[in-house]
Amino acid sequence: KMINLSVPDTIDERAINKKKLTPFIIQENLNLALNSASAIGCHVVNIGAEDLREGKPHLVLGLLWQIIKIGLFADIELSRNEALAALLRDGENLEDLMKLSPEELLLRWANFHLENAGWHKISNFSSDIKDSRAYFHLLNQIAPKGQKEGEPQIVISMSGFNEKDDLRRAEYMLQQADRLGCRQFVTPADVVSGNPKLNLAFVANLFNKYPALTKPENQDIDWTLLEGETREERTFRNWMNSLGVNPHVNHLYGDLQDALVILQLYEKIKVPVDWNKVNKPPYPKLGANMKKLENCNYAVDLGKHPAKFSLVGIGGQDLNDGNPTLTLALVWQLMRRYTLNVLEDLGDGQKANDDIIVSWVNQTLKEAGKSTSIQNFKDKTISTSLAVVDLIDAIQPGCINYDLVKTGHLSEDDKQNNAKYAVSMARRIGARVYALPEDLVEVKPKMVMTVFACLMGRGMKRV
Repeated sequence: KMINLSVPDTIDERAINKKKLTPFIIQENLNLALNSASAIGCHVVNIGAEDLREGKPHLVLGLLWQIIKIGLFADIELSRNEALAALLRDGENLEDLMKLSPEELLLRWANFHLENAGWHKISNFSSDIKDSRAYFHLLNQIAPKGQKEGEPQIVISMSGFNEKDDLRRAEYMLQQADRLGCRQFVTPADVVSGNPKLNLAFVANLFNKYPALTKPENQDIDWTLLEGETREERTFRNWMNSLGVNPHVNHLYGDLQDALVILQLYEKIKVPVDWNKVNKPPYPKLGANMKKLENCNYAVDLGKHPAKFSLVGIGGQDLNDGNPTLTLALVWQLMRRYTLNVLEDLGDGQKANDDIIVSWVNQTLKEAGKSTSIQNFKDKTISTSLAVVDLIDAIQPGCINYDLVKTGHLSEDDKQNNAKYAVSMARRIGARVYALPEDLVEVKPKMVMTVFACLMGRGMKRV
């Protein structure tokens, strides 16, 4: 339920086992939760269902924090919230703002309001907010002033501002936050101790409820830059983050411009990286781009030689420029190789490719007495998701509730419902599927391939 609150519709609730909760069924629910968390970009590489079942505190808390953070940060992004452009500083353009992480945007948002209040800036949400005074000013700035129609004024009392005791001052401040309906995530003690995660969550919640920003109208801002990310871009980004790359990827192209993340992904697909050849941040003020470009050139070289990717017409400069088409071409080949490697590990090193996956899928369906089959990953019949559903049932007989599956002549809604059920059931039986239901409905060949490959991997583990 928390995953669905953070990214709506990630899990089809029909796939959750709610009846007789035997250990096996609990295990399946935990698989569904972990594989879905991975699909929304949580790093779950070192967490298994048994860790959750045993309730290992640091692993459970770590996962919960990641899920909460994804939900809290969903709208702290320019394409979802154009009023953030009000935070532009002199000489900056939208691209500069788009490069900031959600944490950096939140800090800038808080400082924008603190500056208007005539209070000094803060540089973090831990030591700088311990005395609650910055929070008092922030609450006072963002509280509705009652100037808009249908928006009652909420007056923030600053009377606790001069309280001598830090804890009592924090309590007075939180009482005012409560008037905005925002007394969440922190206790007075959390504020005074400067707990970074909880205070970040507190501020993100304030932003989500009362951004108090006006979209700039008259400045010459190029709003066309604000195309939100495509589904494919988001899937690739979530895949990278679930593998635990550092830094966390917030913007697919901007965050790959020094190739550090790409080089980490090479290691994940068993292409050795000589880290002595890699320039690492912090980069020098002068010549920073040169250092990043050298990394990008190295990343393209690795792709051409040891990795044997098809990188015709792609140079380091393209990655460094954040060229979408060419960056995606490389990233897709990384994800594809990662998916195929999983199969090769299970198949004692036998090479895997599209034809092998298609024939395995059809063989498995046939052996289970199913009538569905696929010709290739572009096969239009995949849009019904029936082949995926049947394959899941062939891998784990009896797990699909066919009463929930629509057959015959399908409307778009029927297709979407089948796909949602298929993706969630694949995750429930233990396949780490990154693709989205829409990818099946629209038959996006790349993503379809990853779905069948993940299921094949799960199917080969049956022995």
